[in-house]
Amino acid sequence: MSLNFPLLLVIAVFVCGLLALLDLLFLAPRRRAAIASYQGSVSQPEAVVVEKLNKEPLLVEYGKSFFPVLFIVLVLRSFLVEPFQIPSGSMKPTLDVGDFILVNKFSYGIRLPVIDKKIIEVGDPQRGDVMVFRYPSDPNVNYIKRVVGLPGDTVRYTADKRLLVNGESIAEQLVGSEPGTLGSAELYKEKLGAAEHLIRKEMSRYRATPDHTWTVPAGHYFMMGDNRDNSNDSRYWDDPNIPKDLLGMVPDQNIVGKAFAVWMSWPEPKLSHLPNFSRVGLIK
Repeated sequence: MSLNFPLLLVIAVFVCGLLALLDLLFLAPRRRAAIASYQGSVSQPEAVVVEKLNKEPLLVEYGKSFFPVLFIVLVLRSFLVEPFQIPSGSMKPTLDVGDFILVNKFSYGIRLPVIDKKIIEVGDPQRGDVMVFRYPSDPNVNYIKRVVGLPGDTVRYTADKRLLVNGESIAEQLVGSEPGTLGSAELYKEKLGAAEHLIRKEMSRYRATPDHTWTVPAGHYFMMGDNRDNSNDSRYWDDPNIPKDLLGMVPDQNIVGKAFAVWMSWPEPKLSHLPNFSRVGLIK
């Protein structure tokens, strides 16, 4: 069962705010009236009695205490910045398992929490952006990939692992190699839009359909992982409930935000493996 944290946060803010409002409008005036009545009935009011009459109900006390904190968290998380942790290696070498990242929630427009309806246009995803989005087949799951195809683009991925956008081959330069899953893997510097970043290719793996071509519909985006042969992305998604021409495409309403920084890494959250900050920096 998936935990809808945004919904729970909104409910918590609403309940705490309602308790604070109830106290402000009804309960607090009653307490003040009770104190005034007591003080008028005795010549020397006892501080203990006054304190008892002025005491807030426990539920109201907790609600009023938590409301400002939860409200600030809701505003920050919904409209400004939201933290995420990378669960897989699909974005290697840009992002690694256990990286904690920050996502800009207003880069692509201001959206209402829970219903994710865009209310203010700010900007659109650009080719090369690293973007967090809700997986089209299961919107409760967040994915992170790089924007490769914009609305109207034609994207092609060939049998020899070359990426072409609108008929033009994306420039890449070999920079090194490392051990791979079934042999060696090569690292390339790729320039996609304004973003210059590293990608990783397994030399012995061929997952993509040879010379497959996709056309990106209006209001949708084509996404790929930087770890090109170990990424469940737009090239491989299949869902009988999604129209064939939209398979692999991320609709605008599924966008969460633009990933812009790594602030901590903790691949194994345990006391014997403490978090480290060696990968802290902006995401290219």
